[in-house]
Amino acid sequence: MSSQFLPDNFRADSKIAVIAGKGLYPILTVENLRKGGIPCCLVAFEEETSIELYNSFDSKNRVMLKVGQLGHLLKALQKFEANYAIMAGQITPRRLFKGLHPDLKAIIILHRLREKNAETIFGAIAEEMLQIKVPLLDARCFLDHELAHKGLMTNTKSSIDETVLQHGIHIAKSVASLDIGQGVVVNNGTVLAVEAFEGTDAMLRRAGSFEAKQPLFIKTVKPNQDYRFDVPVFGMKTIEVLHEANIPHAALEANKTLILQKEIVLQAASKYKITILGY
Repeated sequence: MSSQFLPDNFRADSKIAVIAGKGLYPILTVENLRKGGIPCCLVAFEEETSIELYNSFDSKNRVMLKVGQLGHLLKALQKFEANYAIMAGQITPRRLFKGLHPDLKAIIILHRLREKNAETIFGAIAEEMLQIKVPLLDARCFLDHELAHKGLMTNTKSSIDETVLQHGIHIAKSVASLDIGQGVVVNNGTVLAVEAFEGTDAMLRRAGSFEAKQPLFIKTVKPNQDYRFDVPVFGMKTIEVLHEANIPHAALEANKTLILQKEIVLQAASKYKITILGY
């Protein structure tokens, strides 16, 4: 199986460890690995990873950990004899404050970090994985066909004003550069809401409460986005929330935002008369 995001020296017989968080993302990643005949194994997390996905692996190629057990994760990768690892799916953000179970390795890593955010924590984990010769792949690998593409993606008449779009992109990029969030909602030059720790769906509901006439949701990436562990994702749940919040327009950064089950999601958007544009 080919992917534009794989390293040049990637071999199809390489064994990939899927470090799986919540939802559909890791399930689709594993499905595509299996379709491509690429051997894979699974690192799952209690109360996060789909138990159905976990049970689809034999006992020799799976492990279930508590969130924060970095030492155990590294040992599992070595036991699996993995050549690469890929992170797919979010871990519940609140676990950074409640429900984290750091082992000694994780405590040492956390102690030496001056700033503790997703980028610094996962960056440090990636470095530890390199030490045992298991590089972390770009998390878009094997899901190229699910990426947003440029132009109108829905069967709707685009009524997104170019000036409003460019204003929204500017605001979204500015917010992302400060590592606050990767989404905003604007309306004719007014910023209605900015995504922060609460996540996209909560931000969209908040923006919808203002009952603006033509709100536009913008999804973007940070200037130096590390796609090994931070890929913007857009899915069916977001479509449902956009519909509930009466937000009829969305613009996603092309080739950088994953639309999970893209065909189904775009059909649902068209049904709800939600315009989705790739920029």
